[in-house]
Amino acid sequence: MQSITIHGLEERLAKELKKIAQHEKQSLNKTVKKVLEKGLGLEQGNKGHRADFLDLFGVWNHMDEEAFSRSTAEFETILTEDWQ
Repeated sequence: MQSITIHGLEERLAKELKKIAQHEKQSLNKTVKKVLEKGLGLEQGNKGHRADFLDLFGVWNHMDEEAFSRSTAEFETILTEDWQ
């Protein structure tokens, strides 16, 4: 891994980085790396919330879909008295 030194870092930038590090409860070094990765669009493993549900994608078969549709069919009915 490479190491770099940043000369002449403005005080407001240093303060903001320290604030983020404290908020995230992580080292300043790790914070700077995360900020750089995010700024360059190189975030590791960050696919938003989609990644939280990958184990559920594509696991329904046709029978599962039909059972779900039957179970939720009543939600397709609009009762006009509920809207008066």
